[in-house]
Amino acid sequence: MQTNVDLDSPLLEVRGLSKSFGALKALQEVDFTLRAGEIHALLGENGAGKSTLIKVVTGVFARDAGVVRLAGGEIAPRSAKAALDAGIATVYQEVNLLPNLSVAQNLYLGRQPTCFGVVREAEMRRRAKALLNGFGLDIDVGAPLSSYSVAIQHVTAIARAVDLSARVLILDEPTASLDRHEVEILFKAMRQLAAAGIGIVFVSHFLDQVYEICDRITVLRNGRLIGERETASLPRLELIRMMLGRELAETTETRAPAHSGAMGEVCASFKGFGKQGYVAPFDLELRHGEVVGLAGLLGSGRTETARLIFGAERADSGEAEVDGQAVRLNSPRDAARLGFGYCPEERKTEGIVADLTVRENIVLALQARRGLHRPLSRREQDEIAMRFIRLLDIRPPDPERPIGLLSGGNQQKALLARWLATEPRLLLLDEPTRGIDVGAHAEIIRLVRDLCDQGLALLVISSELDEIVTYSNRVVVLRDRAHVEELKGEAVEVSSILAAIAADGATAAQGAVP
Repeated sequence: MQTNVDLDSPLLEVRGLSKSFGALKALQEVDFTLRAGEIHALLGENGAGKSTLIKVVTGVFARDAGVVRLAGGEIAPRSAKAALDAGIATVYQEVNLLPNLSVAQNLYLGRQPTCFGVVREAEMRRRAKALLNGFGLDIDVGAPLSSYSVAIQHVTAIARAVDLSARVLILDEPTASLDRHEVEILFKAMRQLAAAGIGIVFVSHFLDQVYEICDRITVLRNGRLIGERETASLPRLELIRMMLGRELAETTETRAPAHSGAMGEVCASFKGFGKQGYVAPFDLELRHGEVVGLAGLLGSGRTETARLIFGAERADSGEAEVDGQAVRLNSPRDAARLGFGYCPEERKTEGIVADLTVRENIVLALQARRGLHRPLSRREQDEIAMRFIRLLDIRPPDPERPIGLLSGGNQQKALLARWLATEPRLLLLDEPTRGIDVGAHAEIIRLVRDLCDQGLALLVISSELDEIVTYSNRVVVLRDRAHVEELKGEAVEVSSILAAIAADGATAAQGAVP
């Protein structure tokens, strides 16, 4: 492969790119430059515009304004295939190959070598083996793709794209489900491609990996370009500031007055609890009357931690106890029986049932716990629904209104009501204030404090650091799918959380949760 590459040569240029979906401005005059032979990180939190930028460049979405140039020539692909034909390929987190076919068949699908209409299997395997040898892989290309690790499947997808003459390779969260050894396999392939002059766009939430593999970093926030910097000259704390939109001068916030309720006994504890490739094993105690906040960037493992605790994902290591007794959390049903409640981040797709009424949504979890043989009477349903509608001020106060017609804040209140109706001992709230108006935001914060004062144990995930500092007794900071630090008492400050998020791997190891 070629080794002498002009890193100053613009390969992909995006200028003034804009894209709207109705009133939502997903991209606003965004510039982006990828040089030949570089690995360039594209970073930003949820809703920053990363996915929209990729889809516009690759022809999935039509752009509203702006110019895209490849090797100096303007392009306007109208489909992903047209983009690939032009030389831009995308490999997503979920490899879009056929696991039931062999490695060789996947590499040459649609362009198999033939003789008189018959596929030349031996020749196809010879070519496939030679192609993968160039990536440092010596495997049986006749074996099913599914028999190999996700990393090798990713390298196979990359090799196919490169063999189809891709000059620009976009890797969207390729390491999300890989272990360290598999990451090294992928990184080796990426470095070889960069050395050969291919430009690589690397989208990831793992900052340690970004600093390890990338030459430059571009940050988007709320559809706008925040900045483009050389990786070596960008301190991590500055990168966090760019991603979250917080000026360093603002990191001196102090926390609100402590809760009036006293913390009680341990409600639930987890030791060495984790799942390989999902969340590193962690230790965590949750007490009655206490709010524990989970902080970290998007993809750091916050939601994954909550899903493990609620049994939505099954842990493969560690143990869990509730009120001092060992328990199994193999499913959400197990968690609900133990008195756990979970309000997910994606309330529209994972929380509410939009076509059901407010009443039906509120009683859903309680009815599920009672089972089909103990149905709630209509009178009981009405009483429960109206009690929580009044308690949480759900508007409009109509229990028979389809919940899908309510505002985001009122939908969130109804989800809280669903679990409060079960009288839970532990409530998991994932981004409880995201996407709701200012008034509803204040009410949700008040509810969190009130529930804590009443003795409920709460685990709350939030991207809003000011918010999480306001109501948390402790804050566990996550990075790269691992719990890296726990802050208590006076240490629960925005500046301390930012410092823990921005710390490199060596620093984090010194302050990791025991």
